[in-house]
Amino acid sequence: MPVKHDLYQDLGLSKEDVEKRRAEKPHLNALFDKYKTVDELVLSAERAAGNDDDLKKLKEKRLLIKDEITKLL
Repeated sequence: MPVKHDLYQDLGLSKEDVEKRRAEKPHLNALFDKYKTVDELVLSAERAAGNDDDLKKLKEKRLLIKDEITKLL
């Protein structure tokens, strides 16, 4: 069963703290939006139980975005 990834918990920050930082940095805001989009694609791919290679690529892309977010925080 697919479970939505909790990015705030992974970052160790509250939603309010993240929202404040997003408001201050447009690039960071765009990365969070991109992360959300890719995370939704991962969930859809998990539900569809399709191609494992596609799912793996999506998860890798999500991780790269998360790494970029972490650097900016």
